[in-house]
Amino acid sequence: MRSLLNRIRQAPGWRFSPLALLGLIVVVAGVSLAGGIGFWATVEHTSELEFCVSCHSMQIPYKEYQASVHASNASGVRAVCADCHVPRAVLPKLWAKMLAVNDVIGEIRGTIDTPEKYEAKRLELAKVVWARMEATDSRECRSCHVQSAMDIHKQTKPGVEQMQAGLDKGQTCIDCHKGIAHHLPDMASGYKAEAASLQAAAAKENADAALVYTLGVAPLWLAKPAGEEDEPDGKLLPVAGLKVLAKKGDLMQAQVSGWVQEGAERLIYAARGQRIMVAALTADAAEKLQKGAPEVDGDTGLTWTPVTLDIWTSRHGVYSNLDALWAYGKDMYTTACGSCHGLTPTDHFLANQWIGALADMKGNVSLDDTEYRFLLRYLQAHAQK
Repeated sequence: MRSLLNRIRQAPGWRFSPLALLGLIVVVAGVSLAGGIGFWATVEHTSELEFCVSCHSMQIPYKEYQASVHASNASGVRAVCADCHVPRAVLPKLWAKMLAVNDVIGEIRGTIDTPEKYEAKRLELAKVVWARMEATDSRECRSCHVQSAMDIHKQTKPGVEQMQAGLDKGQTCIDCHKGIAHHLPDMASGYKAEAASLQAAAAKENADAALVYTLGVAPLWLAKPAGEEDEPDGKLLPVAGLKVLAKKGDLMQAQVSGWVQEGAERLIYAARGQRIMVAALTADAAEKLQKGAPEVDGDTGLTWTPVTLDIWTSRHGVYSNLDALWAYGKDMYTTACGSCHGLTPTDHFLANQWIGALADMKGNVSLDDTEYRFLLRYLQAHAQK
């Protein structure tokens, strides 16, 4: 140290004594320390409950929180906003604070400053938080809830079984425990809005498409109908692929293809041996099928025949972007089935097995018939091969 001070003192232009230099270092260090302490005090202050709920936009979620077990419980242990939404580790905490700037901007703009605005954004906001928690393996949940400290003898038997099943699948807390401190969003609002958007965009997207897919269940006719009130010759199921042949006003002629099982030719399936329904036909329509060479399934001994059929259907119930349809199906699966428990990976079952697996849960989801069929089609398309 003495050698360093001598060099500094002997340098050209040196005007200060070692004591002055030492004083300068102390001053700089003191200012830095004071600034650091002040900065961290600010970080901690902005994590306090009173600060978090000081914004007008936070009054709605605050009221929900006050009625939750996190705010009031038998043991008197309270978890505040930061316990769930702000990491404890330094670097993740600082990153969370940087992201919170967007919340400040939202408060200034009044993005969610009324109950109506908040409800409209509730699902979107919830998905952001759920995705963040899933990405961190529910890190903030685990800062209070330690698995090794849980006394399963004080838990219900179904709860223990569900917990163990989730752990065995590698699921995380937020997969099952949504809506703990805040009301659950209308889970159907997201995919219903997406369905409406797809329907609205269908005519524009399909202008020049040679291959389209049904958005839902749609009637089909063998001959061009006078109108959609004409008795149909069958129906197309969701995501049935159609090769466009001609377009006439609101109608189009298309070719549907697939496989039929010997003795059950009124049902067209997407692949041999897989119960992925493409179309259901009347007996007369089944007689019009153009058939290829029959094939015997070595696993089941059943005979399957490739078929095609030229049909007419509405132009307004089809869409050309298959990826967009699968995104809609994924969103429906995530929101309709993932609000109560962790999602089973789509490739956990074979396509045929998904029929029974989804049927077992039909009474627990609020899907209409078309939505249910679409969800089944999505799961089967992404099933185990």
